[in-house]
Amino acid sequence: MTYDRRVSICGGSAADLAGEVAAALAAASLALADQNETYSQKLVEASESVFKLVRKSQNKETYTADDACGGEARGFYTSSSYKDELVWAGTWLFFATGNYAYLRYTTDNFELAVKEEMDSNSGIFYWDNKIPANAVLLTRLRYLHDPGYPYEAALTVCSDMVNILMCSYLSYSGSFNMTPGTKSKIHHEHNEEMQQCLWVGAGGLLLRKDNFRPLQYAATAAFLSSIYSDYLNIIQVPAASCGANTFSVKQLQSFAKSQVDYILGNNPLKMSYMVGFGDNFPQYVHHRAASIPSDGRRYSCSEGKAWLSAKDPNPNVVTGAMVAGPDKEDQFLDQRELPEYTEPSISGNAGLVAALVALLDYPVSVEYNHLTGGMDSERIFANIS
Repeated sequence: MTYDRRVSICGGSAADLAGEVAAALAAASLALADQNETYSQKLVEASESVFKLVRKSQNKETYTADDACGGEARGFYTSSSYKDELVWAGTWLFFATGNYAYLRYTTDNFELAVKEEMDSNSGIFYWDNKIPANAVLLTRLRYLHDPGYPYEAALTVCSDMVNILMCSYLSYSGSFNMTPGTKSKIHHEHNEEMQQCLWVGAGGLLLRKDNFRPLQYAATAAFLSSIYSDYLNIIQVPAASCGANTFSVKQLQSFAKSQVDYILGNNPLKMSYMVGFGDNFPQYVHHRAASIPSDGRRYSCSEGKAWLSAKDPNPNVVTGAMVAGPDKEDQFLDQRELPEYTEPSISGNAGLVAALVALLDYPVSVEYNHLTGGMDSERIFANIS
């Protein structure tokens, strides 16, 4: 297709985008440090530069608060806050540099970011909310490389928050329905405090209260619960609690696996929500490149819309794409005109990839520690004295 894709220019606002860029660069520097030290250092320097720039800005706003910057994106990706991205950046910069000034920034501002968290976002890790993942990451610091005073109080807030988050994944009234024929129960007392935003649906899939495009949230919940179970394994704590409720490492692992299994086809419809995986997957994906024939012609945007309501399945398989997912009753409508069911997204797929990596069982031939689940428990702290 040929049509204009205009680039927005952000002036003194877009603190959320700047924070996310800084966090991504810092995290990438850690991932690439052993392969290319020079490039890794460039990433750190760029991250610090972006973070310094945004902290100096006198006009901190979200990118969608400025018409010139994110006005056109507002209807699709409205950003609710920038503070969660800035503390997210501070956390990753601390790990990337070992500079305690970044940890001080994060711990001083974490609860301020939490106060701006929308009720509908509470406990949900996705593009608009980094607080749950940040709490998990800071809990890793507390459990495995505790910096002690004066950070202990703030880090304890984070670990308590994570335990509440895990309870919200596991705590509900009744049974946890995995799939027909493979049902199991995870016994837990119902706790209303844990039920603000998430509950388990009829087929075992975690849902937001608005039930909107659920698979992306189930995937990140699987990711966070899986890596938290690794943390508990490393410190050899078989169970944790939130108030009167307790949960085990095994329960977290079972929950994480159940969510990914659901996505890949272990659900009431036996539908794989990853396109191209398995024998039964969506055929009418809401995706331009997948739905427009590869016939050598170039189509304008208006011409491309002709295939939106076409009755034939997509001519191109967008292999690996995870669609939005079913409704709260586990029903799925494979219709191109219904993006709330059939639209994939980069952010959604990112959560699925993270969950798959977290759940990966290493073969015997690969160096493997059963306590860490394959996680390198020390590498992330290499720059911290």
